[in-house]
Amino acid sequence: MQKTGIWGKIIGALLGLSIGKLPGLLIGLFIGHQFDKAYARQMNGGFGGFGGKNATNAERQAEFFNACFATMGHMAKAKGRVTENEIRVASTIMDRMGLQGESRRQAQNAFREGKEDNFPLEETLNRVRSRAGRADLLQFFLELQIQAAFADGQLHPKERELLHVIARYLGFSEAQLEQRLQMQEAAFRFQQGGFHQQYQQQGGGFQAPPTRDQLADAFKVLGVNDDASAQEVKRAYRKQMNEHHPDKLAAKGLPPEMMEIAKQKTQELQAAYDLIRKEKGFK
Repeated sequence: MQKTGIWGKIIGALLGLSIGKLPGLLIGLFIGHQFDKAYARQMNGGFGGFGGKNATNAERQAEFFNACFATMGHMAKAKGRVTENEIRVASTIMDRMGLQGESRRQAQNAFREGKEDNFPLEETLNRVRSRAGRADLLQFFLELQIQAAFADGQLHPKERELLHVIARYLGFSEAQLEQRLQMQEAAFRFQQGGFHQQYQQQGGGFQAPPTRDQLADAFKVLGVNDDASAQEVKRAYRKQMNEHHPDKLAAKGLPPEMMEIAKQKTQELQAAYDLIRKEKGFK
């Protein structure tokens, strides 16, 4: 948990008191508190510092982790006041990652910090882009925000607007974001339809044939049209698996706490691919 100092508050309170008595003291105390928080972020390698130039890989991973949940907290405020539903969405993602103990507390603290009115979103995203560097990690960051926005089954216009801001700062075009949004929407329906769970339970098989819409969603999960050829489907599948494979993401610096999300994504891609292959009859 990030610790803040007290000197900013003390100095601000004294200056405020000398200028405007009690009202001045309160204003000075508030300004000093903001200074202490900003200083603590810098000293602790917080969102503005992203671990600094000499940061270790573990420190960079910790900052990537914190920035993900802080941005998620900021996303939760996109529709206005943060509701119990938004908090539940964040908890669900923490559950999917298997976060417990200190790692869960860190995620919760970052989420709360992201909800603050003065959260430096632009600075945080610029640091993520410059420090994470690799396109696969930036894509993971963006997709996690999309998953959080879609977790309740619908995307609010304010959430879509903020996702466009996040994508832009991370270096993605509007077209790239819209494609990811379509893929995530299809993935949500694919999961709701039970095919992903059925695939896991049956050890890589399906009991019931899919409907036309469910098959179409499987194509969208891979990012191709439902009239794609076998070669196009295979190419898209290999590309998506290469981008989301946990071992490859780990080698590129993905925090270990987030590996479970990457694993679940590859299982989802595998289930969608196998469903298409079975229905279309190609090997």
